[in-house]
Parts: sequence; structure tokens; C-alpha cells
Amino acid sequence: MAEQDESPLRDQMPPQAELSAEDELPPPDEMIRLDGRVIVVTGAGGGIGTGIARRLLAAGADVVAHTRSSPVDHLVDLEGAPVVSVRADLAEPDGPQRVVDAARGHHGRLDGLVNNAAIQPLVHFADLSDAEWAEMIDVNLTAVHRLTHAAASVMRAQGTGGSIVHIASIEAHHPTDLHGHYATAKAGLLMHARAAAGAYGPDGIRINSISPGLIDRAGLADDWPEGVARWHAAAPLGRLGTAADVGDACVFLCSDLARWITGVDLVVDGGVLTRPTW
Repeated sequence: MAEQDESPLRDQMPPQAELSAEDELPPPDEMIRLDGRVIVVTGAGGGIGTGIARRLLAAGADVVAHTRSSPVDHLVDLEGAPVVSVRADLAEPDGPQRVVDAARGHHGRLDGLVNNAAIQPLVHFADLSDAEWAEMIDVNLTAVHRLTHAAASVMRAQGTGGSIVHIASIEAHHPTDLHGHYATAKAGLLMHARAAAGAYGPDGIRINSISPGLIDRAGLADDWPEGVARWHAAAPLGRLGTAADVGDACVFLCSDLARWITGVDLVVDGGVLTRPTW
């Protein structure tokens, strides 16, 4: 079992303790560190999941990388920190619990969870079959609920609080063609985070969501040139997002700098949602 270093705030206060304006806090560059924290990242085999895991590792976290089938060899020993890998089908009722059990079994604790795993098949909303709808909800929403419940149960038993982050999408705010069922599930994540934040807040467990915009990947500009061009024209910050942009938002929400933030959605889209659609 890895030896765990406690974070600055965790040394000073229990999950529900109040801070007064006069309390001295460590400097922000210390509070952003995640040393000694065990954080599960689901869907870590994909581009965004890999980026999230890399940034959490760089901040000092012990990452447990979940995949359904693909290996995570590219994450092993990254930043000098070995990565625990666990495979599970999150659509199976016991899949989420097995992921949480693997993290606790290896490290003896759990401090954070990033619910990143998702599917995004393309289909016209009016043509959706019951099976296609059920698969979307099972993987993108029900599995997140099960993971959240399993992780929060461990954090509650530890008595140290924790942070859970749902990776949603700007499509939760504004759907696009062929993604109606995906947008519906992602919108559900926003409300799930708010509802869960109220339920688990008394235990010092913070639950938030992140809504990324279009995230770049190898070959995207060749596969979808018109879409990339439209994005560049619409984004006030003038570029596509990167997996590291999402990862840094996760680092912040998992850190003590976000100690009084729960039940919110952090949009990471370069400003695209500021544009009118009419």
C-alpha cells in the first residue's frame, strides 16, 4: 500500500469545519497540489481521459485509471508515478463498484473520482430505438450515479471528505444534430451533480461537473474540417480545446482551492456558449 501524504487543508480541518476570514491558509500553489490523494479516472484510455489523468498525476495524485477494454500502458510511470489500471464494463450493475473496490484495495483509501467514461453514437433523435436510448442512459448517466454512490460511501466512511467531478458537455446546455440522446444524458449529469452535492455535502464531499467544448484530437481537422472551421469562427478565444484544458479544470475542482465549491457546472469551451444562436 502506498504511503499517503496529507494535503495542507486536510491537516488543518475536518470536512465540515468552518473557516473564518482570519484563518491562515497555505499559499495557493500548495493548495492546488494533490499529493497523497487517490483519484479514479474512468474512461482513461481515451483522449480526454488520458489528458485528465496526466494533469492529475502532474499535480501529485495517485491515479487509478479505468478502461473498459483498451490498455493504459501509455500512462504507466508517467511523471514518475505508477498508475493502477482497472478494467470494467460500467454498464454492468457491478462494474462501478468493482472500480471503486480496486482503488481502495490497492491504495487503502479514495479521495476523488472523475466520471469521464461515456459513449457518443450518432443517431437522429426521432429514429432512436429503445435499445439505443437505454445504452446511452445506462453508460452516461446510470453508471455515473452508481460510481458516485460507491465512491461517496468510501469517502464517508473515511471521514475525510472528497471530490467527485462529472465530465458533462456543452451539449448539456445546447444540443446538436445526431446527439440528442447524448445531450439529454449529459444534461442529466448537471442535475445529478447538484442533487448529489446536496446529499453528500454534510460529509464534506463536493460534487461538481465540467462541460467541455470541442476537444482537439489527432486527425480531427481532416475528419471534420467544416466543423473545426465553424468552431474556430465561433470561439472567442480562437482555438479548439485540449484534453489538458479539461484536466486542469479537474485538478482545480479536486484541490483545496475549490474547498467551498460544490453543485456547480464549470464550462470549459473557450467561450463558445457566449455566442447567440439566432
